Amino acid sequence: MLANDTPITPELVASHGLKPDEYQRILDLIGRTPTLTELGIFSAMWNEHCSYKSSKKWLRTLPTTGPRVICGPGENAGVVDIDDGEAIIFKMESHNHPSFIEPYQGAATGVGGILRDVFTMGARPVAAMNALRFGAPEHPKTRHLVSGVVAGVGGYGNSFGVPTIGGEVNFHPRYNGNILINAFAAGLARADSIFYSKAEGVGLPVVYLGSKTGRDGVGGATMASAEFDETIEEKRPTVQVGDPFSEKLLLEACLELMQTGAVIAIQDMGAAGLTCSAVEMGAKGDLGIELDLDKVPCREAEMSAYEMMLSESQERMLMVLRPEQEAEAEAIFRKWGLDFAIVGYTTDDLRFRILRHGEVVADLPIKDLGDEAPEYDRPFTRTTPPAAIAATDIAEANDYGAALVKILGAPDMASRRWVWEQYDHLIQGNTALKPGGDAGVIRVEGHEKKALAFSLDVTPRYCEADPFEGGKQAIAECWRNLTAVGAEPLAATDNLNFGNPEKPEIMGQLVGAIEGIGEACRALDFPIVSGNVSLYNETSGVGILPTPAIGGVGLLPDLSVMTTIAFKQTGDAVLLIGKPGSHLGQSIYLREILGREEGAPPPVDLAEERKVGDLVRGLIRSGQFTACHDISDGGLAVALAEMAMAGGIGATIALPGGAGAPHGALFGEDQARYVVTADPTRADGILAAAAAAGVDAALLGHVGGESLDVAGLATISIAKLTEAHENWFPAFMAGGV
Repeated sequence: MLANDTPITPELVASHGLKPDEYQRILDLIGRTPTLTELGIFSAMWNEHCSYKSSKKWLRTLPTTGPRVICGPGENAGVVDIDDGEAIIFKMESHNHPSFIEPYQGAATGVGGILRDVFTMGARPVAAMNALRFGAPEHPKTRHLVSGVVAGVGGYGNSFGVPTIGGEVNFHPRYNGNILINAFAAGLARADSIFYSKAEGVGLPVVYLGSKTGRDGVGGATMASAEFDETIEEKRPTVQVGDPFSEKLLLEACLELMQTGAVIAIQDMGAAGLTCSAVEMGAKGDLGIELDLDKVPCREAEMSAYEMMLSESQERMLMVLRPEQEAEAEAIFRKWGLDFAIVGYTTDDLRFRILRHGEVVADLPIKDLGDEAPEYDRPFTRTTPPAAIAATDIAEANDYGAALVKILGAPDMASRRWVWEQYDHLIQGNTALKPGGDAGVIRVEGHEKKALAFSLDVTPRYCEADPFEGGKQAIAECWRNLTAVGAEPLAATDNLNFGNPEKPEIMGQLVGAIEGIGEACRALDFPIVSGNVSLYNETSGVGILPTPAIGGVGLLPDLSVMTTIAFKQTGDAVLLIGKPGSHLGQSIYLREILGREEGAPPPVDLAEERKVGDLVRGLIRSGQFTACHDISDGGLAVALAEMAMAGGIGATIALPGGAGAPHGALFGEDQARYVVTADPTRADGILAAAAAAGVDAALLGHVGGESLDVAGLATISIAKLTEAHENWFPAFMAGGV
């Protein structure tokens, strides 16, 4: 254990993730050599994970306001009005690096951290989702990582008591050395009872709440801001250890305390632990903070100031309380069996002062720790989009039925039932639409009809080929999935996962994706209200696919008209809303059937997306459809197969007029399209409504039978499709693939 007066060497500075010019900036700011604890504090506050120093410039370009937005980026989570004096509070965050090193605890504490972000603001968590990306199935570590991560997500979420209602799981060799674990949580609160992190008032108690501090996770935020190399196993001690039962107690204690009016400011201890929470609270309020570490509850003996300030032990909070209510607050936390300790006070000197054993071990300008963090305008090289590939230049399938079966059983397309059945998606009793559809849906507690829809989306292969179009598509698909169940898309959160931003080509991916996300959000009135940036997702110089994951929230005023993807009854008309497909560049068909990953991704016409989606939502809400499913990976053929498998009923389908090459029509991944079913007596009216709105629409066929018959090109039994779709994941996890 290094002493606080340890000499600060260039090697020690480098080991803290600080570059020489950044260290010189520290010297210039404080006018002296920092102590070891001060160096650790600067390292925590100035790393990429906490300061967003490579992405701030571009994040500022995103639309973050709207008529329903109560609080945008800058707090623990975003807050959006859902009527009736209620708000939904939500955010998504990454726990990529820890989960690769220690999959169970990395994933578990990722879930715990995002839940704290939500209830820190006064909301009771009501829904969770996750986006998981792993390496190639044949890679020797993949099965182990999948098993540990899924167990960690379920172990924490199930024990805490929040339903996991949706998400994504994907595989690609580019994630072999750096998996992605993006956790989403949402909670409900009264719109007039939101709690923020800005400290107010001088001489007020700073109170430590929750579990005791240990050495787990020391330096975790700095580790998460660096590439991996062959020393990866040495980083295992920087992974946090979670306890969902303690977090459940912390939730109940915090919500009870918030009802008393005692809380002035609150901040959870996430990345960089006590350091980041205290600095953010003080700096936002233009106040100083003085902490006495001797008063911090610890579970390990002789912890140094450095370890205590950088520990990322879980299930901890920091609050500024009204002094006259200290006793009342302490009684609540003691009742719940949690630590409660006054560890410091707010001051008027704008200093961040840390005492240990009566000595000042750190004394820094609090505003400079955040406001003066380096901000880079990194050079970037824009990705040159590949040329589009015409469907006529791509080979047709020799056997369309076999092609569809192969696609449905591919690792990226197979059923995720093995995953989501390990999650409790029904707890709290409000789940109206479980995983496996276009969006997860929950009833809003206390309302007979009102519901909320949630979706997580991104297509990394599109983003790799063309970051701008890929960013647009991630927003468009999320918006479309919410629309497909009948919800009004309200707002989104993002989790921008990229490689090393010091490489111009990687920075170009980040810039292009953010520009695409921004354009789509503006066109679709879908603001970004919270989010996270995770960079340096590389191992030994090999970066991940650019993966800007988007989490969206939508409002359903009347749950009774919600649509699902399943075919419902024999005789229903099947219609395509949107243009016929033809785009096979970067498609699942091209990759899984022909072994090619090339071409331009499908372009996203945002005006068309808006026009088609608004029509579909309106028709859902007027009760016109019996089923609805957006078209995405795998095109029309996969959408039809998923609807047939979900309903256990087949259909006879003809290709839409003007569709062109059959493989383009069936497997093209053109955007702004939905497959719907309706009572056959309503088909003409739906087509007329589409024509009046200037939207392409076509009658494809009718529901019925035990097989999916597609234009005479293939007739495949629903049982055979289901077998291929359901068997891959269990067989893979059993070691049979």
